Amino acid sequence: MENDYSIDVENLVKKFDNFTAVDNISFKVKKGEIFAFLGPNGAGKSTTIKMLTTLLSPTSGKLIINGNDAVSQQEKTRESFGIVFQDPSLDDELTAYENMQFHAVLYSIKKELWKKRIEELLRFVELWERKDHLVKTFSGGMKRRLEIARGLLHHPKIFFLDEPTSGLDPQTRNHIWSYIRDLSKKEGITIFFTTHYMEEAQESADRIAIMDHGKIVSTGTVEQLLQQTKQTSLEQAFLSLTGNAIRDEEASGIDRLRTHRQMRGGR
Repeated sequence: MENDYSIDVENLVKKFDNFTAVDNISFKVKKGEIFAFLGPNGAGKSTTIKMLTTLLSPTSGKLIINGNDAVSQQEKTRESFGIVFQDPSLDDELTAYENMQFHAVLYSIKKELWKKRIEELLRFVELWERKDHLVKTFSGGMKRRLEIARGLLHHPKIFFLDEPTSGLDPQTRNHIWSYIRDLSKKEGITIFFTTHYMEEAQESADRIAIMDHGKIVSTGTVEQLLQQTKQTSLEQAFLSLTGNAIRDEEASGIDRLRTHRQMRGGR
């Protein structure tokens, strides 16, 4: 049955010194599924995503992405997914087209293929008419749409979206999600996303995993989570599973600090 899954995680652990950021989690994501990965600050989501996308190596456990071992087959794994990071990653001094072109070169896509693909994707996100405009003139929503187009350029099988609509107004958020849902249907891409907007997960996700204190506390459809917690909304179910206490931002800061140390070679 493994071939039915884009992501297969078993007993995944990540430790930084004596701190366990990810504590023995297991989950699977089906091919073509829209899967939400939720949790409060400091829950371990960012560390998990960094392992899924090969930016961090796990302390232990199995991590299979599109049939590739994310630790021993990193190059193949990276070729099989696209990603939109929470923080902007476009070059503001380049045009929309040049940003796309640069990405095509990085992935060694042949020119006769990327020219057609760039036009197709920029039209898909309604930016073809702005292809020759500098990105620094774009609104936040336009930049997000361009990042989505760029992440799809090499025909990924999985698309990782880390809070893709953070900081955007409701109208733009709805617009972005219409693209994402359309994309999943048209190209059969597996969507793995994080968000702090519960309505996005409730409206778009086929299934949801909720993480807290390094562990996955529940996984299921919206209906299953509501039944489990006896609540009437996903936000209420989320609070029921993770508590009402306000999380100290430093909790997530520990995760980021230790991650940076690890990426620099520290333990």
